[in-house]
Amino acid sequence: MINGMTTVSSPAGQIGTLMRAPKTGELIATHLRRQIVRGELLPGETLPAESQLMEQYGVSRPTLREAFRILESETLISVRRGSRGGARVVAPDASVAARYVGLLLQIQGATINDVYEARMISEPPCARLLALRRTDEDIDKLTAVVDELKAEVAARKPFIPDPYVWSRLTYRFHELILEGCGNKTMAVQGAVLQDIVATHLRTKIARRDDSDTDERFQLVIRSYTKLIGLVKAGNAAGAEKHWRSHMEGAATYLLKDDLKTKPVVDLFD
Repeated sequence: MINGMTTVSSPAGQIGTLMRAPKTGELIATHLRRQIVRGELLPGETLPAESQLMEQYGVSRPTLREAFRILESETLISVRRGSRGGARVVAPDASVAARYVGLLLQIQGATINDVYEARMISEPPCARLLALRRTDEDIDKLTAVVDELKAEVAARKPFIPDPYVWSRLTYRFHELILEGCGNKTMAVQGAVLQDIVATHLRTKIARRDDSDTDERFQLVIRSYTKLIGLVKAGNAAGAEKHWRSHMEGAATYLLKDDLKTKPVVDLFD
């Protein structure tokens, strides 16, 4: 131990490196984070007063507030200042991960094509799992989205649907497939790409080309309806095959121009 730093070495020569000991605030944040993740601290629950926590942890107010800042940046707590203030537990949200993943993809220069390629690999098998594990609630949720899409198209004739409404609803359909497949990892993976996919879709629809006809939007609705039927019937192989075909067709439309090679970062200019 050198000046609070740990080193590792061996008789064969120095192989260690200086290691920074975690700050007390980081340790407190880790302890509270673990309690939140394990459900020992529930969303909406207010943490004890600062004075109590300072006594329990044996730390100063600046150290405790450093822990709060860490957890607040992770959207695990919400801190209100003032006499009636305090820290309240917040349910972990996929949008937090989405922001970081989106930023990472932007920094690495990922293209829209990269994102869609990943989705086309992962979603069709999820459609298969959904058909095997579906519940009545899954079917009801998927059907509700289709009903909203039908209403949006009908309300906009002879014009195209509102890009924001269409992108929100179609992404929700994809999201329900991932959520209903029963694989939490796949569901989170899909959720973190939501902003990128929805933003790209809005951009594409807003450009309005010759293929943006009422028939194209009706085709999407019919494809969604067919998937619901396959899932409801428990036809796992059929659901996977159909959804792969659907996504390949969608990619032909969505990636046919310069948006295909557009860096993710340019979507958010």
